[in-house]
Amino acid sequence: MTRLALVLLTLALVVVFALLAAAAAGTLARLDGATYPAALMRAATAFAAVLTLAAAVAGALAQFLP
Repeated sequence: MTRLALVLLTLALVVVFALLAAAAAGTLARLDGATYPAALMRAATAFAAVLTLAAAVAGALAQFLP
């Protein structure tokens, strides 16, 4: 498997996990009684947090790759 394919597969997996986390956060917020705009903001925050965490981990691991 080429390096580009591995990077694209990893990127797609991270986006899927971010979407799952956002959906879970929005659903839990709505079940907690939040309005739809508030639940959407919580979902967006969770999505951004997962992507930021993935970028930070990738940056930290980039030091060790040749």
